[in-house]
This record gives sequence, C-alpha cells and structure tokens, in this order.
Amino acid sequence: MTQATKDAAISVWQAFASRDPASIRNVLSDDCAWSAPPNNATQVALGLPAEMLETREGIISFRVDHFRRLFPEGAQFEFTKVVAEGDTVVFEQRMRATTVNGRNYDNRYCWIFEMDGPRVRRIREYMDTHGGYEMLFGAEAPRTLVA
Repeated sequence: MTQATKDAAISVWQAFASRDPASIRNVLSDDCAWSAPPNNATQVALGLPAEMLETREGIISFRVDHFRRLFPEGAQFEFTKVVAEGDTVVFEQRMRATTVNGRNYDNRYCWIFEMDGPRVRRIREYMDTHGGYEMLFGAEAPRTLVA
C-alpha cells in the first residue's frame, strides 16, 4: 500500500507539471484543500486571497493560471527525499526559477500529502517564508508583482 500511495502522490506532481486542468482535477479529491503559510511571498506577489487554495477548483486555477504569472519561464523542481507511510507522503523539494521581476528564486520546501487512494485530499506546504520574501522582493516593500 505504501508504494502505491507514494506513486499516486508522485502522479499529483506530474499532473501539476502538465498544467492541464483535467489531469490536475483527476488527482485531487472533490474536497481537496491546500494549506500554505498565510501571506507568504507567492500569495502577496500574486495578490491572491488565502482562501483560493481551499477548493479543488482554486488549486487548479493556481497551478494552471497563476503560478506561471509569477514564474513565466517555469520552474525546476528537485525532490531530495520522498517518504510514505500509510496514507501520508512527505516530499522534500528544492524549487528554482526566475521571477517575473527578473530575480533568482531558489527555495526549499516540505510538502505533506494526505492521500485518498489515487487522489490527494490534503496538501500542507512549508517553506522558508523569510527567504521567499527576500528572493521575490529584495529590499523593496512586498507588493503585488503581477495583476
């Protein structure tokens, strides 16, 4: 069961990378929710409400429409560790990208996925929030970077 759960969680990342709404919808449970640190740099730079990630359609919109606005050249994801037990999969990840304002972004993340069979039902995201602000805004005041 653990390997099947791990494989299902990895397929979530593959669907996210596809940016295809139908593929993403297929790997999210109907009541899927994603929690991230409130007012993190990505949310501020995109001017998005915190509630956006509380629904499956909001998650799809973020992955398909909004993420690319902040990182227009895409992003490179490197998974350094993936651990699964029961219905839970934990990913350690490094993300590198160039931001819309030309700054280098290189942050580390920890993701916890609670799976419901082949679909994810809860996503918890942890990252270096202070570093995220420095990478996106430098010495400038945090603000919406893209409308």
